[in-house]
Amino acid sequence: MKALSVVIIANNERENIPKCIRAAQQLTEDIVVVDSFSTDDTVDLARALGARVFQKKWAGYAQNKNYGNQQAKYDWILSIDADEILSEELVQSIETLDLQKGTVYSLDRLNNFCGQWIKHCGWYPDWKKRIFHRNEVQWEGDYVHEILAVPAKFKVKKLRGILYHYSYDSLEDHAARLQTYAKLAAQDLHAQGKTVGTLKLWFSPLIRFIKTYFLKLGILDGKNGLVISRSDAYQTYRKYQLLQELNRKK
Repeated sequence: MKALSVVIIANNERENIPKCIRAAQQLTEDIVVVDSFSTDDTVDLARALGARVFQKKWAGYAQNKNYGNQQAKYDWILSIDADEILSEELVQSIETLDLQKGTVYSLDRLNNFCGQWIKHCGWYPDWKKRIFHRNEVQWEGDYVHEILAVPAKFKVKKLRGILYHYSYDSLEDHAARLQTYAKLAAQDLHAQGKTVGTLKLWFSPLIRFIKTYFLKLGILDGKNGLVISRSDAYQTYRKYQLLQELNRKK
């Protein structure tokens, strides 16, 4: 076992949390779950598997992840979400890793949409910086897009293997989260003092669709590629529409 803690954020992830924890347990005995008060049995399942569970009101991805890092036993952190599963090859890559300060390690994430692994639409490859020393870097971001703040002089090393991400299990789930992400993105832009005009409101979604479906080859992902491309376009429209509403209220 490595001197590495796995920190997992979770909310209502009863379907995924057992697989997530069991894969992570191949690397370490220190599994930390930060649960934002799930209403299902996520917490019970995590504790039954030996994870240390801390419940914290949702304050944003960055804040909850940083809180989890503080609870970890070890300084080296592997940060994942409850719907992300380490592949066997990725586990082996991490097991043989010589962790070095001044370096962060990036994992190749493959996203699942309604049962299909998406290889285009700008969804893959999807490199995510997830292994780091907690005294050197931390998560930043107030709204939807958390970023690992890595100093420019640091090295970024890519690891072999896949981080499987079971992102959306139904179209209803996708539609609900689309609204949430649009709202958070609008709040982020509003906090930055951004504005949007009518032309951008209407033409940005069209450009987004063309980029996702044609330039990023979403067309090769079949029906779900079309669904994702249309949803990306709508989320762009909804984000700017909500931003206009926030600015009018201000």
